[in-house]
Amino acid sequence: MTAEKPAAPRKTRIQTQNEEIILAAALEVFSAYGFRGSTVDQIARTCGLSKPNLLYYFRRKEDIYVAVLEHTLQDWLEPLRAVDADGDPIEEISRYIRAKMDMSRENPEASRLFANEILHGAPAIGQFLKGPLKDLVDEKAGVIQGWIDAGRLNAIDPYHLIFAIWATTQHYADFEVQVGAILGNRAHAMKDAEAALLALFIDGMRPKHPAT
Repeated sequence: MTAEKPAAPRKTRIQTQNEEIILAAALEVFSAYGFRGSTVDQIARTCGLSKPNLLYYFRRKEDIYVAVLEHTLQDWLEPLRAVDADGDPIEEISRYIRAKMDMSRENPEASRLFANEILHGAPAIGQFLKGPLKDLVDEKAGVIQGWIDAGRLNAIDPYHLIFAIWATTQHYADFEVQVGAILGNRAHAMKDAEAALLALFIDGMRPKHPAT
C-alpha cells in the first residue's frame, strides 16, 4: 500500500486575502507592461507588500503570471459552462453575450492580458487551450448544434459563432483606447455595444419559422 499524500495546509484568511491582493496588482502590471516588461518589484510596489513578503506566496514572476492567467480563465469560462442545453437557445446565448460584455466592461485588464498571451503563442497556457478549453468549447458547440438540428436556431457553424462572440465582446476591452477615442463616453459606448451585439447575433440566429 502506498502512503497517502498529506493534505495541503489550509490557507488562513490573511493568506487568502494577500494572494488576492497580489494577483490583482499583478494583473494591473502584466496587462500594462506584458510578461517580459514586468518585474516582481513593480508588482510588490503596486500591491503594497514588500518583495520578500510577496515571494513568500509566489516564488517567481512566472508563478505569479500563470496564477493570474488561471484565475482569469476560471472567471471567463464560467458563463460558457453555464450555457444550458435544456434552456431556450436565444435566452442562453443572450445571457452569455451579456456576461461577456460585463467582463469587458468591469475587467478590461484581464482581457488584454489574455490577448497578449495568445499573441505571443500562449507559452504559459498552451496546454490548457488544447485540453480543458477545447473540451469545453466542443461540449458547448455540441449544444448549439443540437439546437440547430432541432430547428431552434438558424444553421451556423457553432465554433465560429463562439469565436465571433469572443471577438466582438472582447474588442471593447482589448481596444478600449480606440473605442474611447472614437465614441468618447465609455459607459454609453458599452451600453450601446451590448444592445448592438444582441441585435446582431440574436436576429441572425433566430429562425424565421421556429420549430413547433
